[in-house]
Amino acid sequence: MIKEFRLPDLGEGLTESEILSWKVGVGDTVTLNQVIAEVETAKAVVELPSPFAGVIRELHEQPGAVVEVGKPIVSFEVADDAGPAPSGTGGASAGARDAGQDAVEDVGRAAGQATGESSAGTPKREPNLVGYGAVVESTGRPARRPRTFPAAGPADALPAETRPAATTPAEIMPADPMPAETTRDTDKTPAVEHTAAATGQLAGERPRSTPPVRKLAKDLGVDLARVTGTGPQGLITREDVQHFMGSQSADAGSAGGDAADLAGVRAGQGERETRTAIKGVRKFTAAAMVQSAFTAPHATEFLTVDVTPSMELLARLRDSKEFAGVKLTPLTLAAKAVLIALRRNPALNSRWDGENQEIVTFHYVNLGIAAATPRGLTVPNIKDADSLSLVRLAEALSALADTARAGKTAPPDLSGGTISITNIGVFGIDAGTPILNPGEAAILALGAVRKMPWEDRGKVALRQVMTLSLSFDHRLVDGEQGSRFLADVGAILADPGLVLTMV
Repeated sequence: MIKEFRLPDLGEGLTESEILSWKVGVGDTVTLNQVIAEVETAKAVVELPSPFAGVIRELHEQPGAVVEVGKPIVSFEVADDAGPAPSGTGGASAGARDAGQDAVEDVGRAAGQATGESSAGTPKREPNLVGYGAVVESTGRPARRPRTFPAAGPADALPAETRPAATTPAEIMPADPMPAETTRDTDKTPAVEHTAAATGQLAGERPRSTPPVRKLAKDLGVDLARVTGTGPQGLITREDVQHFMGSQSADAGSAGGDAADLAGVRAGQGERETRTAIKGVRKFTAAAMVQSAFTAPHATEFLTVDVTPSMELLARLRDSKEFAGVKLTPLTLAAKAVLIALRRNPALNSRWDGENQEIVTFHYVNLGIAAATPRGLTVPNIKDADSLSLVRLAEALSALADTARAGKTAPPDLSGGTISITNIGVFGIDAGTPILNPGEAAILALGAVRKMPWEDRGKVALRQVMTLSLSFDHRLVDGEQGSRFLADVGAILADPGLVLTMV
């Protein structure tokens, strides 16, 4: 029988994911929990395990497609008595669980069980598999089949493509959510052999492009049926339209003066703008920052500190046997200082629960560290960081940074933070006003360590100085509490020996 695997909710109520790559192809035989695809959520790159043992019969989505949770992505041919393994079985690979499958399992348990179709066509419940995802009721629709279209006419006569509903606030979404560079095939038409050399389309097939490209073609008076698509599966891109206009200079007059001028600017003189799809980490970050900025009343304080003693301590620790092979940076000492200061100022390790009208004070610290990655800004956190020694904390910070840069941070590590640090000093920046990570009471920005003339024991000397910038939620943290916390962090960095009087 044929079984469909629907895109699961990979944690935290995410509504969509992008297919990065398939690890299998049509006709391949797969085993239960074998990794079949790599997808990117708004938070992390995740490997999807197979919910069935069987043969791949259809891949419903191509790499680059952004798919809503609950949509079919692959069909399997399985034995009549086959089905997904029960939730919580030990068959799931460690890699799958490392990619956040524990969170998926929790979602599946909370919502119920994944649905299937009985032989009579009536919906039935099946046990939820680790990695199988959120519950989606079967619609009873037949399997997707290739669609054909009548011969292509003028671009403005083509039917509009269906778009998924926006999931982020309107103020952060552009008017056109599908730029020319986006290669998502919203028609979901299977790959076809291109036999028409002039257009790259089958006879009678609709020219494949995105709405922005069709609008550009309409503005320039270009018939897309005459344009050769160079994108995936013959997709016509913005560059294809511009190249076509450039090669048709002899007929430019027929396109109209304004259109010809526009073509000259965009094609003849080079591209004047680049459009990039708002998706993945950038989309999630934008929504989170808007929510935070317009929900929590931010207040920011600054403190400039002579951290020469901390830099000298770092040098001694690097030479010690206990820290051999351990990466130590100013961030390491600053993180430890934050953890110690929180014991004296617990208000900064709390959350505003507006729904229940409560202030939640945490008795543990999940320390978030803002990390700039090729995918955008992420804030993974170190669970129970307050329980770690300085050596273990340094190792955790190093592992967190390496995992984030590789794009392999698991979804659970990106949620549940209680306070965060952002190290803007690595970019040579002295101070800033960081925006709170949603759900947290405070975030500390570390400035660059600079050698500056500074008063030391009644004399002016060249010292190593750093500026600390603390933003906090003024609903949770009063000015006095924020000031005392920042002063404690500064005091520890200025004189690490003071820790003996604080713990």
